[in-house]
Amino acid sequence: MHDQPRPAASTDEHSYLLSVEEAADRYAAAGHPRTIRAIQKYCGRGDLESQKVETTYGERYLITPASVDRHIAMIAERTAASGHVQPRTDAPVGNPEKLETPVSEPVATIREQPRTDAYVHRLESENEFLRGQITVKDKTIDALLERDRETNHLVAGLQQMLAPLLGRPKHTETGDNMQ
Repeated sequence: MHDQPRPAASTDEHSYLLSVEEAADRYAAAGHPRTIRAIQKYCGRGDLESQKVETTYGERYLITPASVDRHIAMIAERTAASGHVQPRTDAPVGNPEKLETPVSEPVATIREQPRTDAYVHRLESENEFLRGQITVKDKTIDALLERDRETNHLVAGLQQMLAPLLGRPKHTETGDNMQ
């Protein structure tokens, strides 16, 4: 065997070093902020080179820095090709002293990005679908209740027709038929 030195872990392209949160910080620093959930989806579908690792609190992804860099480069290319410009949410406007936020006010983080129009549209379409399902079930319930009323009406009619044939049930009073 040859004793060749191994490259350091930080330079190894296939080292799983980054947590999902650290990857989110890299996307944000590159001007393409992503939510934690989006990065988890990238890992799940194979867009990022990652490994799922068991921890005390459940599973989490570890991601290679090189795959994050490649994905950011791909996003940047796609953005440049489509002509869209990412807004700079961190760029100060006007006097920076007036922009200081008091400590008591919560500051939104990169991970709290507003939902996109596509996400809202999907939720609205799912709501519409579910409303349609409720309407179908309401109609089904109404039809079943109508059948139940018809059945009760038919049973009442049968009872009236059979009553003379069956006669009245005999009720024994206490002490009358006892021997």
